[in-house]
Amino acid sequence: MGVISDTHGLVRPQALAALRGVDAIVHAGDVGAPEVLSALASLAPVTVVRGNNDRGPWARTLPPDATLEIGGARLYVLHDRHALRFDPEQAGFAAVITGHSHRPSLERHGAVLFVNPGSAGPRRFTLPVSTARLRIANGAVRAKLVPLEV
Repeated sequence: MGVISDTHGLVRPQALAALRGVDAIVHAGDVGAPEVLSALASLAPVTVVRGNNDRGPWARTLPPDATLEIGGARLYVLHDRHALRFDPEQAGFAAVITGHSHRPSLERHGAVLFVNPGSAGPRRFTLPVSTARLRIANGAVRAKLVPLEV
């Protein structure tokens, strides 16, 4: 599975190349434009959540969060990790996927892997531009960050 966030309307060829070959894509919000979702959908089915900068008629249908079940693992997706209002481990989630901070990170808290792919959109300050890839099998989630050469 490919994970991307905070594109802010920018479809980088490097991001598309990094996501090529995945079975599914999650966009963790701040999409910026519907064309981003069209480009991603040309690679694989896309699950997307609305970010704080996703405004306008095209973004109104985007949900604030999403739940996926893949390979025996439950995944919860929302844009801002600080908006998480429940214990994901107690709720049976193997991973929580977020964006918002533009800081790529992989953190394990108990049995839950927290994945933030960072931003694949315009560079912010000195933060890296990146995506992530997940490998999910038998309920286990492994992740790696994929820095993009820009």
